[in-house]
Amino acid sequence: MAEVTSGQLSGHALIQSHLKSLTAQPGVYRMLDAEGRVLYVGKARNLKARVSNYARPSGHSARIQRMIHATHAMMFLTTRTETEALLLEQNLIKQLKPYFNVLLRDDKSFPNILVSKEHPFPQIKKHRGAKKEKGDYYGPFASAGAVNRTLNQLQKVFLLRNCSDAMFSSRTRPCLLYQIKRCAAPCVGYVDEAEYGALVADAERFLQGRSTQVQAKLAEEMAAASEALEFERAAALRDRIKALTQVQQVQGINPRGVAEADVVALHMEGGQACVQVFFIRANQSWGNRDFYPKTGSGAEEAEVLEAFLGQFYADKAPPRLILLSHPIEDADLMTELLSDRAGRKVELAVPQRGEKAELVENAARNARESLGRRMSESAAQSKLLEGLAEAFDLDAPPRRIEIYDNSHIQGTNAVGGMVVAGPEGFVKGQYRKFNIKGTDLTPGDDFGMMKEVLTRRFARLLKEDPDREGEAWPDLLLIDGGAGQVSAVAGIMAEMGVEDIAMIGVAKGIDRDAGKEEFHRPGKPPFALPHNSPVLYFVQRMRDEAHRWAIGAHRAKRAKSVGATPLDEVPGIGAARKRALLQHFGSAKAVSRAGLEDLKAVDGISETIAQTVYDFFHAQG
Repeated sequence: MAEVTSGQLSGHALIQSHLKSLTAQPGVYRMLDAEGRVLYVGKARNLKARVSNYARPSGHSARIQRMIHATHAMMFLTTRTETEALLLEQNLIKQLKPYFNVLLRDDKSFPNILVSKEHPFPQIKKHRGAKKEKGDYYGPFASAGAVNRTLNQLQKVFLLRNCSDAMFSSRTRPCLLYQIKRCAAPCVGYVDEAEYGALVADAERFLQGRSTQVQAKLAEEMAAASEALEFERAAALRDRIKALTQVQQVQGINPRGVAEADVVALHMEGGQACVQVFFIRANQSWGNRDFYPKTGSGAEEAEVLEAFLGQFYADKAPPRLILLSHPIEDADLMTELLSDRAGRKVELAVPQRGEKAELVENAARNARESLGRRMSESAAQSKLLEGLAEAFDLDAPPRRIEIYDNSHIQGTNAVGGMVVAGPEGFVKGQYRKFNIKGTDLTPGDDFGMMKEVLTRRFARLLKEDPDREGEAWPDLLLIDGGAGQVSAVAGIMAEMGVEDIAMIGVAKGIDRDAGKEEFHRPGKPPFALPHNSPVLYFVQRMRDEAHRWAIGAHRAKRAKSVGATPLDEVPGIGAARKRALLQHFGSAKAVSRAGLEDLKAVDGISETIAQTVYDFFHAQG
């Protein structure tokens, strides 16, 4: 790697000065501004040829011309192969987030359906994250909603359980799902292991795209039941066939000639971009998701789409076929890179006719419509932010607003919540919840809770981005509370040396009625907005969203604590051993009173673990 500043040279002259020392090898180059910040990361099959394009004084787009003019230094790294250069480029873009590069800002993982195989009666459930649990995974699905809809329909057809193993083992009679014909009740022996296994096999055939085989099999069973005068069973099979037909209808587009593919379509307008991805697996549409990558201040379609593919599949397994709306510049390199990541051949195609072209056209239409809606909403949001800046005497419309709230019941299960809003509305991927950890807080001490939340939030910002170069620093803090709360928050921020972020407290006002809110700012008298002000409605929405988020986090924590037992704190006791102990002794209290020999007698509990459990409870007194 080399960096050459060439004295006071910049722009075209600086780039020209590098050409003599560059080789024709593949590699990656970086352009830096006068302060050393990375402006752009690019790859090259031939470094000298690629960089020489920037040395030309004319013939560049406005975006490239601005980038060249801002360049005061360059860095280079050669690689053995062109594919290595592409991989290194993608890694550096993800790490450095250069201003002129295309950036995919949404890197959320996608959910799958898991047919768990860790139990004689497999469970069907939604799964997100690393695939560590034993079983068969089907996906990805575009969203949790798409998974939930599919699971709901699959339960109607195949009657598979979705309860946890602990709940399964504790049942003495069927649950409500059996009553509404969503489960075969294997927990109480209404079906044996072989019968339930057949249901699981049918469900997996369906998820593999062999729904016609499943339907034919059910029809044969229904006919046989009718001939045997088993009319109740025949009626149940008829209902399952009907439910299966409904599943096939609600799935929408089910391409016959495309078994497995991602359909990736791009639409650009007004300097903004939308990429629609449709997931097709087992000849079935498993939903779609839209993405809005940052366009690098005006990149062309081919560059946007290529950057999207590299970043989107950085942590996701690509399918065997990816259908694109536009050709990309280095399709051969991208194909090789994705094939290496998948461990099998991956094909990129830009179809021109037939069913595949129709799939791409449908995705492109969705991208166009989604971007149109977003641009319309952004225009309205921009007016609200301008109005907010005017109403609260801010220097400029805020780009990032953080809204804070706490939730607890008499101090128990206390949680702090932070939601984020900006030019694109609520940014749900940036929401955060803080489990209140302070042991010296008085129950219900809202000031103490807020201090802990803000201290943790801004201590992290100061550590990770002290120069405020990223987008994580807020322009405005919105606090649920009056003058006292705002004064306390101002004091907390001053202690951390962060005194230049505007803050506003929202108090309920007269009779605590919505519409009569009072607003508080440090060192200024409170004021109110007209009851029909759009800015007032906007602030109410933000406050209510923070309240909803904090309450949801609190309820989840409270629900988890209800099912907690002292066994959760014993080292080496996981779910399986906890279940074995509770089934053997009946309660955590009985476990705590058990003798060492009694603990050793429990299936799955070794002598070492038994000693650990015994010592834990007896050390507690």
